[in-house]
Amino acid sequence: MASSTIAILERLIAFDTVSARSNLALIRWIGDYLAELGIAVEIIPAPDGQPKANLWATIGPVRDGGIVLSGHTDVVPVDGQPWSSDPFQLRDGGARLYGRGTCDMKGFIAICLALVPEMLAQPLRTPLHFAFSYDEELGCLGAPHLLAAIGQRLPRPRIAIIGEPTGMKLGIRHKGVYSFATEVTGKDGHSSQPGRGLNAIALAAEVIGEMNRIYAGIVSDGPFDRTFDPPHSSFNLGTIEGGTAVNIIARQCRFLWDFRAIPGGHPDQILKPLAEFVAQRLDSLRKSCPEADIVTIPRVAGPALVEEHDSAAEALLKHLTGVNETVSLPYATEAGQFQEAGMSAIVCGPGHIAQAHQPDEFVDKDQMQACEALMRRLIGWAREN
Repeated sequence: MASSTIAILERLIAFDTVSARSNLALIRWIGDYLAELGIAVEIIPAPDGQPKANLWATIGPVRDGGIVLSGHTDVVPVDGQPWSSDPFQLRDGGARLYGRGTCDMKGFIAICLALVPEMLAQPLRTPLHFAFSYDEELGCLGAPHLLAAIGQRLPRPRIAIIGEPTGMKLGIRHKGVYSFATEVTGKDGHSSQPGRGLNAIALAAEVIGEMNRIYAGIVSDGPFDRTFDPPHSSFNLGTIEGGTAVNIIARQCRFLWDFRAIPGGHPDQILKPLAEFVAQRLDSLRKSCPEADIVTIPRVAGPALVEEHDSAAEALLKHLTGVNETVSLPYATEAGQFQEAGMSAIVCGPGHIAQAHQPDEFVDKDQMQACEALMRRLIGWAREN
């Protein structure tokens, strides 16, 4: 592995880009690094005024039909995890490199940046683009703002390679992720007279019970896709909060949940029967409690990556790696968004998802070396095609 890769990874890890914080310092550092090499950089700020941004850069001719190398710059929190060393300081463990983001997914970004001088050494006929995003870990929130600029002021690529950790296997399909907030309104009052109020927490429990019943039907009846574990779309209740005091009937309750849909699936599997249950329950409750309400609000919609047989991305990666086996990924990535934007997308990067989001997160050096080798073959291909 190139020493420049380790040096750049060390610098990237040192930026605390936990999703709750800004990624601008890292983005500016990458921008300065590329500018020193003579590469024009476009920084695309978050549209809502957050101190966050995407970065786009092109090596080679500025035209349509190139290849995107995509990675997210944010990482998950380290709070409460028993790390053996500073998570924001790269630690060389011999065969492994430790630090938050080494695997997911600053290792891939470091390789891309370290190989820029090799990309510039000879002219590329096919452009290579960097697309580095923010807030992927919060539900792929940043990439859509970058993708909106493609075809307007940015060239339209043909292929997108998303460098999430796949063990360098070729990921051609993954589930979509959709998250929601369900807000329940009841009627407050003194806890000694519960019949005169409507407890929002208890009502939320009814809703959750119905959701679990609906999900049990999905588990038993499908639809199924045996390439995934679990082989069906899945539901998870993430957080719940409600009430103000033990002696007050709770007026409000709110819970967050997500639905991970197999390709071809949709959260309507749970939303439609849930809406029928809610309508019937509110019709009954509002006769005595007009303020009763149950509202479900969409928060995140990350589409699945749908397999496209013999796609341009799959054909290219098979050609470059000599590997014919493809895999389905149990986690969501930005690949589905690039695919929806009209690109042939594939997921392939160093490290294994089992190491991501863990204390003492690491990436194996041999994985980094394998990714470097693939990127060099891609560079060679881009010079000739």
